[in-house]
Amino acid sequence: MKYKKVKKATFLNRPNRFVAYCMVDGQQEKVHVCNTGRCKELLVPNATVYLVEGENPARSTRYDLMVVEKQCEDGQNRLINMDSYAPNRVAAEWLTSGAFRDDILLVKPETKYGNSRFDFYLEYGDPKNPTKAFMEVKGVTLEENGHASFPDAPTERGVKHLKELMEAKEKGYEAYVLFVVQMEQISSFSPNEKTHREFAKTLNKAQEAGVHILVRECKVTENTLEITKTVPCNIPQYIV
Repeated sequence: MKYKKVKKATFLNRPNRFVAYCMVDGQQEKVHVCNTGRCKELLVPNATVYLVEGENPARSTRYDLMVVEKQCEDGQNRLINMDSYAPNRVAAEWLTSGAFRDDILLVKPETKYGNSRFDFYLEYGDPKNPTKAFMEVKGVTLEENGHASFPDAPTERGVKHLKELMEAKEKGYEAYVLFVVQMEQISSFSPNEKTHREFAKTLNKAQEAGVHILVRECKVTENTLEITKTVPCNIPQYIV
């Protein structure tokens, strides 16, 4: 995926989860933050950020904050895409390109199942008797010393999605969780047990129930995002 009209800026502060102030061309500008997560380790004063100019002139903010440059503990300076809409967009490109499977027959976004709505419904394999599957996508922006984790804040919605995938698996569908790590040079991934133990435990249960856990990192530039390679995944086991 690619952004248009990208502008380099300097982050100043974030008074609430929707709005930030940045210096753009020597002037302070109010911008929209496209991520409602905490992102406190990313949005620090004087961080270099990249903004995308909106198409609607009637908007109250001219720009959307999409990418931040993080000075990491492992000595790497990483561009991190923090656009919460980007993971589903790049996942759709990845799925339809055949990079996930070369026998994909159908990729249908935002598909209802019972009282649930999954990010993708998939069909693959034999056209006469295709395998049917659901996939949920989670964007990952939290990193420490080259290790990525999710979530960066408690997510009851995320727990609900995992339970719904387990139910779909019981009904005969294949089920997937795709963690899209919105940065490069990541050595490993695990659920953020410290922030939300219930999510970590439910992810473990989902894996044991046969839900496929996929973790992929992305190539990131100031104006592009692309899913690339597999990241090793470590999901702790729990004694219930």
